Amino acid sequence: MALSGPEALRSLDDAIRDIRREERDIGKRLSRSTERLAKIQETEAEMYRKLASVRLDPEVQSQIEGRLSRAEAKARKVIKEHASELSKAERLTKKLDEQIATLARKRRTALEAIDTAQKNLSALSSEIAAAIATDADYARLRTRADELQAVADKSLKKTQQAEADQEIKGKPYREDPLFMYLWEAGYGTRKYKANNLVRWLDSKVARLVDYRNARANFAMLNEIPLRLREHAERQIAAAEEAEEQLDALEDRAVEKAGGGPIKRALEKAQQDLEKIDLEMLEAEDRRDAQSEAFSALAEGGNPTFAKAVADLASALSRQDIKNLVAMARKSATREDDAIVRKIDDARTRLKDEEDETRELNARLKVLAQRRRELEDIQWEFKKSRFDDPRSVFRKDELVGDLLSEFLKGAITAANYWGQWQRSQNWKAGTSDWGGGIGLPRSGRRSPWSGTTKTQWPRGNIPRSSVSRGRLPGTRTPRPSTPRSSSPRPRFSRPRSGSKGSRRSGGFKTGGGF
Repeated sequence: MALSGPEALRSLDDAIRDIRREERDIGKRLSRSTERLAKIQETEAEMYRKLASVRLDPEVQSQIEGRLSRAEAKARKVIKEHASELSKAERLTKKLDEQIATLARKRRTALEAIDTAQKNLSALSSEIAAAIATDADYARLRTRADELQAVADKSLKKTQQAEADQEIKGKPYREDPLFMYLWEAGYGTRKYKANNLVRWLDSKVARLVDYRNARANFAMLNEIPLRLREHAERQIAAAEEAEEQLDALEDRAVEKAGGGPIKRALEKAQQDLEKIDLEMLEAEDRRDAQSEAFSALAEGGNPTFAKAVADLASALSRQDIKNLVAMARKSATREDDAIVRKIDDARTRLKDEEDETRELNARLKVLAQRRRELEDIQWEFKKSRFDDPRSVFRKDELVGDLLSEFLKGAITAANYWGQWQRSQNWKAGTSDWGGGIGLPRSGRRSPWSGTTKTQWPRGNIPRSSVSRGRLPGTRTPRPSTPRSSSPRPRFSRPRSGSKGSRRSGGFKTGGGF
């Protein structure tokens, strides 16, 4: 069964929410575990005091009791403060989770508004197409824009070929250390500066490597791509200018057909969505930092807490205490046996509690890693516009078995994201407004620049196909499809408090939706 884009994103949201809920649950258990550890140690200390009162003379008894009481009182105070810090961290985490859930609901509302506006504009596409078809200026500009786009595309390909030649044919020169020494020194140019002895030695090297001819060839290899690039950029600028003129005519046609209010509603919803995504990113980063702080607390990262617990453990394991217990084990009195059994029981429970605490901390780390990876995938998902209502996924197991395998660590995050990319497609009948690449897009970006125009359904309006190739050294365009044939090893989600946005693929800045 196929999944729609919004359904798939909601499943990812639910999975992340479930992980956060489990993180909070573990946090509560760790808080309670801290309290239980303190009570077990208090019980153990009390048993030692009772044993001392039976076995030792008053002076030694007083020394042991005083030492235990001081360590116990200090630990009790610090552990109480530590438990309070854990509880506070838990409340802050829950508050951030609620904030993120609220933003997710607001985002779904904004996405629904975008979908509604796009459908309303699609309903006007035939009327808009008819209005433009009768506009002589539009036909003239369309022909001119197509010609300029073809020239720009050809220039781009020539530049790419020249740069490929530069890379391949220039390799022997770059790998020749003698040639590169002379080249970098500027030998044979005004840049060259050296004393007479060095000049004489360099002339010997130059004759050895035929530097004069090699330098001319290498300079030409480097120069041709630069000149072609400059020419391509001029052609691209001319093509973009023609596209902007067409945009103005299209805007007038949209307004004439009554699409003005719909267009403004769509732009508003797009702006709302981008703002929500930025707020969600910041909230998730705060939540992640809070989770790390809680984990550090749960593991005893507070130096004062760690020292107090260590001091108490040290007081309970001193040699005189060990001797006291050893004497009690050798006795045959019921009172001694009862106290020793309680001490052994306390030690067993203490070990069990410590083992469980270690397991919980380990689980907390795994959950944090899985959550971050799912947040990375969620970010790529939205950046690629896979949450568009017209986006579909062939595999419903992406939110079933494959999700379970990922959460268990059976597949990597890159592998899981690759499964999403390979499964994604667009509903039949979805057309691109201006480019013919078959992808719905809410903000049309020029194939070469960072400029954006709100995208309208073109219906039967003719539009030439523009190369989406990359012009090295200039702005990088969006690819013709957000999908990839192989999983990406790295994700682009900004972290560490970064205020990154989805400028590379968001609604406002073109591509994907």
